[in-house]
Amino acid sequence: MPDGGILSGLLISLQPTNFLACFLGAVLGTLVGVLPGLGPAAAMALLLPVTSGLGPTGGLIMLAGIYYGAMYGGSTTSILVNVPGEPASVVTAIDGYHMARKGRAGAALAVAAIASFVAGTMSVIALQLFAPLVAKAALAFGPAEYFALTLLGVILLSNLSGRSRLKSLTMVTVGIMLSTVGMDPLGGTGRFTFNYIPAQAGLSFVAVTTGLFGVAEVLFLMAERNGQVNLLPVKFRELYPSREELRRSLPPMLRGGVLGFLVGLMPGPAATIASFVSYGLERRISKHRHEFGQGAIEGVAGPEAANNAACGGGMVPLLSLGLPFTPATAVLLSGMLLMGVTPGPFLLRDNPHVFWGVIGSFYIGNLMLLILNLPLVGIFARVAQIPSNYLMPGVLVLCIVGAYGDNNNLFDVWVMLGAGVVGYLMRKFDFEPASLVLGLVLGPIMERSGLQALTIEQGNISGLWASPVSATIFLLALFAASLPLMSFLVTRILARLGRPSAQA
Repeated sequence: MPDGGILSGLLISLQPTNFLACFLGAVLGTLVGVLPGLGPAAAMALLLPVTSGLGPTGGLIMLAGIYYGAMYGGSTTSILVNVPGEPASVVTAIDGYHMARKGRAGAALAVAAIASFVAGTMSVIALQLFAPLVAKAALAFGPAEYFALTLLGVILLSNLSGRSRLKSLTMVTVGIMLSTVGMDPLGGTGRFTFNYIPAQAGLSFVAVTTGLFGVAEVLFLMAERNGQVNLLPVKFRELYPSREELRRSLPPMLRGGVLGFLVGLMPGPAATIASFVSYGLERRISKHRHEFGQGAIEGVAGPEAANNAACGGGMVPLLSLGLPFTPATAVLLSGMLLMGVTPGPFLLRDNPHVFWGVIGSFYIGNLMLLILNLPLVGIFARVAQIPSNYLMPGVLVLCIVGAYGDNNNLFDVWVMLGAGVVGYLMRKFDFEPASLVLGLVLGPIMERSGLQALTIEQGNISGLWASPVSATIFLLALFAASLPLMSFLVTRILARLGRPSAQA
């Protein structure tokens, strides 16, 4: 890594054409994040012909801007109307929307923007310093290790809300079962489709999440006699976080930045998984655990930091080894090849201006997004004060457009409406939708990695824990699964031991 490389990258990205490309990418990415269904990968693919005309550096800077800009925008509708703009923002809706209902929409939006900036900057620093080292570490994981890791994730993160563990595990199991609808990832045969061709693509993640959160919220407010949320007038200074909220937000931002970057090194929906991991961690260690699920600021800061840092982590294997681990980085790889740039070990040697220009644009783009988003907090916060009888029809239209636009499939709209009814019933009976979404996210990774590992081992199930890494992760999963039972038994034993002394 040459001395002064990042300085030259900043100068390259500040050139008028590249600066404009960065600005346009950040703005378009924010809009993509706000609108559910489109997603950064689809938007980047649509704009490939346009970006290729900007040259390698400018084109890739614009594509990268769309990528991390979408992470910023995804939190907006999650917080304001309980409709996750991006899958990675599903967890943000749990506490962010409750904050909006309490009149703290501005504070939640501002913390989300600040967390995105802090974690995004952290991930870029880590990207430029540790790219070769962490890329090798990411490749050390095989299918068996990923299967063990997803199993551990299911056990650790199933009870996100801190309510009934049995209900949470039930929802995770249902989510994993729903993720198997469609084509077998290895054999290519249809499963649970009932010979209905549109269902062969599986249940759209966007359709299910917009139904569980957005449509369910519409139905819930319609069912209430007084569905309108009456918020008191808010002064300008109250639109932004208080000192106490900022103090509580900073540690989750830093933890989320580290977690997100590390999770971003792994194949799969890293940003979504990172946000779940961060939320689970913060709920476990927070001193304000009782507030989670009711409007805890840590539940916004941590996940938003994690999903943005995962973008930087995902760039490591792409730039260092030429391996895209997410759909968005796969489109970035296509853009590089289209523009005559080959990512991998020789990228820094052969195209240093592209390498450092893209990294420099991450710094400038994150700063742009912070400057763009913070002044708009007041405007966005007003959305939460629109009467429900005006706001909710717009939310429903937004959900329908997002569900249909994901695959241009009318079946997805019916899935969304069905998920909305299920989501409404889940709210009535105190089930947590986020746990079901976790199963949808981890289910395909668990199935694919498990099948690959068994194929490699010729059906020998012991191959799943043959390596020291996978065996260690399985032991951790077993310990985590038995921990609630152990805690219950210890509590009962201590209670029995303490009873005689109490009577005496």
